[in-house]
Amino acid sequence: MIKLYNTANKQEENFIPITPNEVGIYSCGPTVYHYQHLGNLRSAIFADTLHRMFLSSGYNVKHVINITDVGHLVSDGDEGQDKMEKGAKREGKSVWDIADFYTKEYFHSLDLLNINREEYNFPKATETIPEQIDLVKKLEENGYTYRISDGIYFDTSKFSRYADFAHLDIDGLRSGARVEENKEKKNITDFALWKFSPKDEQRQMEWESPWGEGFPGWAIECSAMSKKILGNHFDIHTGGIDHIPVHHTNEIAQSECANGEKYVNYWMHNNFLNDAGGKMAKSSGEFLRLQTLLDKGYDPLAFRYYLLTTHYRKEIAFSFESLDASTVAYNKLIEWCKENKKEDGEINETYKNNFLNYLYNDLGTPACIALMWDLIKDNSVNDSEKYATIVFMGDTLGLNFSKIEKEEIETSDEVKELLKARAGARLAKDFAESDRLRDEILKQGFVVKDTNNGQELSNI
Repeated sequence: MIKLYNTANKQEENFIPITPNEVGIYSCGPTVYHYQHLGNLRSAIFADTLHRMFLSSGYNVKHVINITDVGHLVSDGDEGQDKMEKGAKREGKSVWDIADFYTKEYFHSLDLLNINREEYNFPKATETIPEQIDLVKKLEENGYTYRISDGIYFDTSKFSRYADFAHLDIDGLRSGARVEENKEKKNITDFALWKFSPKDEQRQMEWESPWGEGFPGWAIECSAMSKKILGNHFDIHTGGIDHIPVHHTNEIAQSECANGEKYVNYWMHNNFLNDAGGKMAKSSGEFLRLQTLLDKGYDPLAFRYYLLTTHYRKEIAFSFESLDASTVAYNKLIEWCKENKKEDGEINETYKNNFLNYLYNDLGTPACIALMWDLIKDNSVNDSEKYATIVFMGDTLGLNFSKIEKEEIETSDEVKELLKARAGARLAKDFAESDRLRDEILKQGFVVKDTNNGQELSNI
């Protein structure tokens, strides 16, 4: 039985799919006005781990990750500039060029993190404008909207359960704690469904609608895209915890009021990956991204391993020291797989079942990682079984152990003679000579390492 922590009920629940053996998942994706920082990518890795967990249990998975390329304003209060327009002004490019460039950059990051894009749906907000307009029209017909000078708004007072999901203190919000109040709005929590194009500003992205020329609100995009691909009612919605009080609360309100039925059964949220200044954000212009790690020589999958060592619902205080420790551990697993690769091993059922039990208990990846190391140290399991089981575990977590190959090194006769001489020196415990020969081999362009299987070479 799969157990998931449901944000809506604040407790773990047994997962019961709407349709047997099928699961529909919607994950809030990127706003493609800039590069994604490492905290954004934590959400992607969390969603992919969930995806892989369901695949391992035999489910057919339909998974949606939206691309927000219009309508995400810099303020949760529907004020300020569209982030896409902001990105275009920052770089002196068209909004469409900005969206195309940063979408490709996002996809490149997913590829590096071993997230198989072929298994996902990636709808774009700009490609689902008709569906968004239809949803706003439905809300209008049902009596949930009103018009003010800058757009069509959702009247949250007409949805009695609006505050329930995030346990909002509406009276406290009225004091302006959450957003700067728009005096035209009926309620502090009301939100824009359709924004009118400003009269004094030329937008690059705008569309005709029954209410006038404009663009969609941020929340309506996700409701429309999820409905189009997954239907009115689906199994799981994921995102960062920062989406709980506004974005996801608004999604629930508009979806259930438009469709007349429950929106999502299980809500799952990953916690923050913090840097030295707290929650990672792009507002400062300086932020950690995957390319930062690549430039420093880190393997993207070592970063994935690093995130998996902490439960998705816990905060992580990012530091390069902790990433270094995870990189050392990850590289040791890689080396173990290289040295112990066997083609004929069977997966150890006891370890497999324990691994899956941890994974099916609300994605208990830290326990899964620890179990790998327990298996490697377990002398009661033969190497063939160990290798097959470690590969199964690693691949289930997206660490790609099955693709690891021992590097084939071509060497000259001179290097072969140096290796032979060095092996003799080590056998004779002449370590000074062994070190001298190691340095000679290094001059030839190779690093020699001593392992349980003897000397191993790698290119510099």
